[in-house]
Amino acid sequence: MKVRLVHEFRFEAAHRLPRVPAGHKCAQLHGHSFRIEVAVSGPVNEETGWLLDYQQIQDAWDPLFARLDHHYLNEIEGLENPTSEMLARWLWERLIPALPQLERITIFETHDTRCEYEGHGAPSAARAAAL
Repeated sequence: MKVRLVHEFRFEAAHRLPRVPAGHKCAQLHGHSFRIEVAVSGPVNEETGWLLDYQQIQDAWDPLFARLDHHYLNEIEGLENPTSEMLARWLWERLIPALPQLERITIFETHDTRCEYEGHGAPSAARAAAL
């Protein structure tokens, strides 16, 4: 049996987009109440009855939350141009070592906009082994 588990997280942060056209509103400093979904997938372990403990996702998230929440994203290494797309990749790169079953990162910048990211093409060796 294969399943997908999704754990939702939230954080508050400010940013500006330095590479947008002149006059674009997102060039101005502004903030978001970000909502993040971290999805993992894989086979259920018949002995435990689960794919993994949700606490593993929480534990992988906690240091990222500490780095992002109530911070200016442009000042974080790797997020100098903190679009939702770049944030999704940044999160993926930091979560995949602890969560080789990682399938998707979804970034909600607003209530009606989101970015879904499913990794860098071919799965990593660790991810492939976990699947």
